[in-house]
Amino acid sequence: MRVLTFCLFVGSAIIAILYGKINVELSIFLPALALFLIFSYLNWRLNAKEKTLRIDGDQGLSYGLALVLIVGPAGAFLFETIYRFLLVTHRKIAFPGKKAKFLHAFYTIGAYSLIYSMTYFLFHLVYPFLEPLPFDFWLLLAILVVFTAILSDILLSLTRITGQIHIMKAIAGFLQRRSPLELGRTMFSNGLLTVFFMEQHWELVIILFLLNYTVTRSFFSNPQTVRHKIERDKFEAMAYTDFLTQVHNRTYMDKVMGELNKMEERMAVVVADIDDFKQTNDTFNHHVGDQVILHAANTFSSCLTKDDYLFRSGGEEFTFIFRGKSYHECVSQIQGIQTAMQRNPAKADYHMEDLSIYLTCSYGMFFFEASKHLDIKEAYIYADDLLLHSKDTGKNRLTSVNSLVVSEMDMESITKRDEILSGNLPNSNGNMIR
Repeated sequence: MRVLTFCLFVGSAIIAILYGKINVELSIFLPALALFLIFSYLNWRLNAKEKTLRIDGDQGLSYGLALVLIVGPAGAFLFETIYRFLLVTHRKIAFPGKKAKFLHAFYTIGAYSLIYSMTYFLFHLVYPFLEPLPFDFWLLLAILVVFTAILSDILLSLTRITGQIHIMKAIAGFLQRRSPLELGRTMFSNGLLTVFFMEQHWELVIILFLLNYTVTRSFFSNPQTVRHKIERDKFEAMAYTDFLTQVHNRTYMDKVMGELNKMEERMAVVVADIDDFKQTNDTFNHHVGDQVILHAANTFSSCLTKDDYLFRSGGEEFTFIFRGKSYHECVSQIQGIQTAMQRNPAKADYHMEDLSIYLTCSYGMFFFEASKHLDIKEAYIYADDLLLHSKDTGKNRLTSVNSLVVSEMDMESITKRDEILSGNLPNSNGNMIR
């Protein structure tokens, strides 16, 4: 790596010395150099901040093409030398305990000076052939922007350990990272800067630098906002999701119930519990039990509509909220869920053997209209009582109440689990359980 760095730096220095001149007068070069340094440093600061101040200066000079076309290879080499050591000085001040990367500075000076020198000579070599074409200057500039971008990626793909060039990897990286919009912005920025400098429109030069800086700053701030929102949404989803089944958990259930209370609509709360789940755990192990719970969650999820909710509200207990359905449609949906459950056994591996475990569930359903007199959390308590009645009277059944057609006295009896309106479900043998 040291040999390669030496060759790049010395080679670019020799080209600058042999070329031997700066293409513009000193009165133009000095303010141009100052403006390029100031705004290149500001853009680098944005990149460094975005990368959590991992300050290596690997980003190529976005204005390098304009600079070399204006001042030539010697001026570009001088700029690169000042600019790269400015970054090293900044790093030394910001991180006094870290060793300054002088080798890296010499490498980037040599690499980018060489790239822009090649670009300069290529421009003057090809331009006469494209001059008869419309938009000749801009067409050539587009070619050079792509050329310098690919060449930069190739040179920056040198591994720090072996110094090997991964050309295909660099080209693949170029195709993945560089967007047409980014290349277009680079082309127009460099082209306009070149024209404005040559015609000495200093106001337009400064406005263009400021515009580019503002756009770059906006580019970094918007993704940060989007990324922060994505991260917040991710953490919120984790907080509201059951780890095993990936369905919503009890915390999210409480949140949804609070929101639905304000809707004052008809709905059904259904509490379901896997029958004899403890026996499954005791017979096999907790891994098999987890597979049974996961199978139940997947079966439940496959039978829901877009307006329904499913929550894992306990160990082997799940809660549904059905919306936009009549009482009888809710009963039919539970019957469909139970049929799907009985037809599709849970699959699990136990001591190198494949198990097929047929499940049944008990259900308690309370159909009601949310209002100030009856909120959804009370409905959940009623549904849980109905589930216990299903468990006590044989399991594998639905016990349901339509609160819109029962009297207040009947409601009181529900909480005592005396008289309950019950629906019936077929068991795994096809017989009716009552």
